[in-house]
Parts: sequence; C-alpha cells; structure tokens
Amino acid sequence: MTALLPLLLLLTSLVPASISFFLAQDSYRMRNALNLGGAVLKVGLIVAMLIAIAGGAGYEAEIPLAPGLVLLLKIDALALLFVSLSAALWLLTTIYAIAYFGTKPEQSRFFGFFSLCVFATTGIALSGSLISFFIFFELLTLSTWPLVAHKQDAASLRAARSYLLYALPCSTLLLVAIVWLESATGPVLFDETPDLDALDTGSQRAIFALFILGVGMKAAIVPLHGWLPSAMAAPAPVSALLHAVAVVKAGAFGVVRVVYDVFGVARVSELGVGTPLAVLASATILWGSIRALQQTGIKKRLAYSTVSQVSYIVLGAALASPFAVIGGLVHLVHQGLMKITLFFCAGIYDERAGVREIAGLDGMGWRMPWTSVCFSLGALGMIGLPPLAGFVTKIYLGIGALQAGAGWVLAVLGASTLLNAAYFLPLLSRLWFRDPAPDASGDEKVPALVVPAVVAALAALASGLLAASPLSPLGWATLISEREYLR
Repeated sequence: MTALLPLLLLLTSLVPASISFFLAQDSYRMRNALNLGGAVLKVGLIVAMLIAIAGGAGYEAEIPLAPGLVLLLKIDALALLFVSLSAALWLLTTIYAIAYFGTKPEQSRFFGFFSLCVFATTGIALSGSLISFFIFFELLTLSTWPLVAHKQDAASLRAARSYLLYALPCSTLLLVAIVWLESATGPVLFDETPDLDALDTGSQRAIFALFILGVGMKAAIVPLHGWLPSAMAAPAPVSALLHAVAVVKAGAFGVVRVVYDVFGVARVSELGVGTPLAVLASATILWGSIRALQQTGIKKRLAYSTVSQVSYIVLGAALASPFAVIGGLVHLVHQGLMKITLFFCAGIYDERAGVREIAGLDGMGWRMPWTSVCFSLGALGMIGLPPLAGFVTKIYLGIGALQAGAGWVLAVLGASTLLNAAYFLPLLSRLWFRDPAPDASGDEKVPALVVPAVVAALAALASGLLAASPLSPLGWATLISEREYLR
C-alpha cells in the first residue's frame, strides 16, 4: 500500500484525462462524472495521508522507464503541501469549469488536457528525483499549451506561441543544468542533498543560474514573465489553473526544490547566490505591481499581480532564514487560494455581466454581491490586510528578512503593499461606491459558478484567522521547515 498510494494519486487525474479525449461532445454526464469523481477521489486520498505524514510516515514508488532510468515518486511533507493545494483547487476548478462551459464545444479536448495538466502537476509534487521532476515539468508544458490555445482565435494562438517561445528554451537550460550536475554527482534525489565538491565554485554558480532560468519561466520571474499576461486570452478556468494550481506554482515549487533539496541552504550561502536571487525576486515583485497599475482589463491586472505575488515564494526561498522559509512555503497555498478566488470572480463578471474591463465594475457590488464580496476578500488578502492569508505571509517574510540580515527587504514588502493597494482598492471602490451604468446587467443565477469562489474566499479567510492551528497551511509549512530544512 505504501508504494500504491503515489500511483493512485496520479491515476485519479490520468484516467479521467485518457477517457475524456475519446468521449463525444454531447457526453456531458459521463465527462463531468469522470472529472469530478477523479478530483473527489484525489482529495479523499490526500486527507487519508495527512495524519500519517504528520506522524512521520512516508510513501514511495519506483517505476522503471529504461535501463538506469527510474521514475521516483515520493510523498513527503513538502510534496503533500503542494499536492493538497492542487487537488483541492482542481476540485473547485472542475466544478467551476463545468458550469462555465455549459454546452460550449470542444469540451472533451478541454477536460482531457485539463486533467492531464493536473496529472503533470501532481507528478511534479511527488517527484523524488531531479529526472522525475524534469519529466513531469515538461509534460506540464505540453499539456498546458492546448489549454491556452483552447479558443483557437488569433489572440489565443498568439498567446500559445508566446508560451512555447518562453518555455522551450528554458526547458533546454534546465536539462543542461541537470546533465551537467548529474555528470559530476550521479542521480540527484531530493531527500539526499548531493555532494557538489567535485565541481569548482564557478561551475556550481553557473549550474545554479541555469536551474533558476530553467524553472523561473514558469514562476514568471522577470524577465521571463512575458508569456503570462498574454495567456489571459484563455478561458477563465484556464486562467485559474495557470495562476493558482499548476504552472506558476510548479515554477515556484521548482525554485524551492533547487534551493533546499538540490543545493541546500548551506551551499547556497557559501556560493553567495541567495542574495542575487532575493534581489531578482524583489525586482519581480515591484515590476509586476507597477505593470498591474497600468492595466485596464481585469484579467490583465490580475495577471501582473500574479507575476508579483509568486515571487514572494522565491524571495522566501532565497532568504532561507527560519521565518522566511515558512513564509515562502505557506505562500504556495495562500497565493493559490486568493488568486483563484479573484480569477473565479473575474470569470463570473465576464460570463454573467459581460464585464471584462475595470470600468465596467461600477456598482457591481450590489448587483452581484456574492461574487463581489469574494473578489473583495481576495483583493484585500493580496494587499495584506489582517486577518487574511496574505497578511500572514508578509509578516513571516518581514521577520525572515531581519533574521537573514536583509533589512532592505522590508522596504520591498512595504512598497509592494502600497502598490497592491493602489491597483486593487480602485476596483473595490468601483464595486461598492459607484453607481452602475444605465445599461449594466448581471446576475448570479448559476450557483456552480459562484460556490467555488465562495469556498476559495472562505478558505483564504480561514487560513489567516486559524493560522495558529497546526492543521492550517502555516502549521503545515512550519512542520516542513522544521523537519526538512531547519535541522
């Protein structure tokens, strides 16, 4: 059973994906049941493992692929943090997507690649070795591209090409880094930090840089972020998947693995590469916020907000002090909950009110109250207002910066918070304090669209209110840092 559980977690996404591709367009009930059933089963398996992992148990499976090449799957506390997030948000996004698409065409293709994308994300979380990580990381690229191009109009196809133009060169750099490293150390397992002494200091720094470039594209680190705003041409469920569940989280998770499990905190400090990475993350945080201010479209503003917010995770990994480690890890969850809430709401405004531009939000708070309250909670959380989840993240990163002797980071966090307020508060003002246009319309008559947003918003609120609980995302991030990285 110990070896079976990682495989079952993968199959809960792979089986629905494989069958969905071959279903007829009008097989709505079968397709919906498959995808919902897989999502529910995955959540159930994860809940069953949480207590065991917290008690120190582990799950591991090996799948031989070729002579000398093994796909290693391992469920540890960090993997479970990421896979729990992706599983819970996959369930919510599946419910949302079913309501969003209704009877629109090409759903078999969409849900096939949708579940395949979650399969790849689950594999990234469970990967116990570098080569396993790379295989799933590349599968994620290939399974996400058709989702970005789903509408098949000019904007979607252009966005999909942009995505590949960024992704494929960075994948090449990641492969070069892996081959260069493993040619000196042998296969790299994440639970055994490799001995890098066979490589000179210059080579180690070069390999580290290649790794960051390789995974940094998916994490939308400047200047590798340009594909993400363009990808907003995709449908709202895809935007939610990109920003909260799969791609950008996979990139940030990759940075965490590289810093903590491939090089290790001590080696990163010795090489002096932590501070440059922190500076790069800080530049991304500020640049993303400044660009968000300049956007007039709701989804474009949220996209640049993601560019900024995901780099909080990178910043925590780079600083590597006790509180920074916890702050970065917990933001994997916090950002996911807040951002998926915002994208769910953006999709509802689009579908039920025809509103895509910020100017169209005037008076929508009273016309669509459930959606607007959820949007407000997500936005205030991103700003860092207590007691929402974003406040917890920023407090821990601020204390972590002082622990790391990087007091300058406090200025970055302060400036970021002001910029967050500058690009979110005008939206909330329009929602609640302006009169709607005479021809404005909008309703919330599709509960399956609204309920996922409500659940995600309440989860973001609860993550802040109940942060002291050992079962909260903060409690789990603390367990990971103490067990794995701060020994």
